[in-house]
Amino acid sequence: MLCRQLLRLRPAMTVWTLGPALLWLTGCTLPSSVSLHQPWPAPTAPTVPSPGVLDAAAMGFFVTSTNPGQGGHLGGLTGADSHCQFLATTAGAGQRTWRAYLSTRGTLGGFPVHARDRIGPGPWHNAQGVRVARSVDELHGPGSLLNKQTALTEKGALVSGRGDAVNLHDILTGSSPEGRSVAMDQDSTCGNWTSSGIGSALVGHHDRMGLDEQPPAKSWNSSHLTRGCSLEAFKTTGGAGLMYCFAVP
Repeated sequence: MLCRQLLRLRPAMTVWTLGPALLWLTGCTLPSSVSLHQPWPAPTAPTVPSPGVLDAAAMGFFVTSTNPGQGGHLGGLTGADSHCQFLATTAGAGQRTWRAYLSTRGTLGGFPVHARDRIGPGPWHNAQGVRVARSVDELHGPGSLLNKQTALTEKGALVSGRGDAVNLHDILTGSSPEGRSVAMDQDSTCGNWTSSGIGSALVGHHDRMGLDEQPPAKSWNSSHLTRGCSLEAFKTTGGAGLMYCFAVP
């Protein structure tokens, strides 16, 4: 009975497990497709993940692959967060809570909101599981690993930057290098992310490159102001209204 079961499941392996002599003694009859001299089956090679496979479970940071469609009018912080959540969900990471890395200015007696206070304590990894920073302080310090190679979209794709055919390195933040709201006469948040026309926004360079070697040109979160708040205005300085998104606990 055992022999018949083995032959039915794995006839070639049965030959090598029991041996020809034992097969004869137990009265096993081999099917015509199996030879006594059949070689041992080759081991199955282990499955190796392809380079660049997304790690949605580990992803805690990405650059949005698209703008919601209205330039600097993101629907305020709530709308920006919703866009981050939507894109994360499409990438299989919707089980986490996502926040846009954006600051707002205090208006009409309101208090400003600082981007660094919205994103949790870290650590954060990109869509390929590569660490970008271990903490808020590291993210905003010299130890930050955020650059063109690590600032991937939710799809795990690179965002083009300076030197590429299309430059999209301007990322909306409205923030200082320390990740805080900036007090200045000129608008720095597109009207707290509700304007798609007049105003301007502070942006950073995800590729850490600019027109010179000065610190602002290499800042990922606070490089310069845009020339307006429309998608067309963003294009003139090398942007598409993209944002940084971080997962919070």
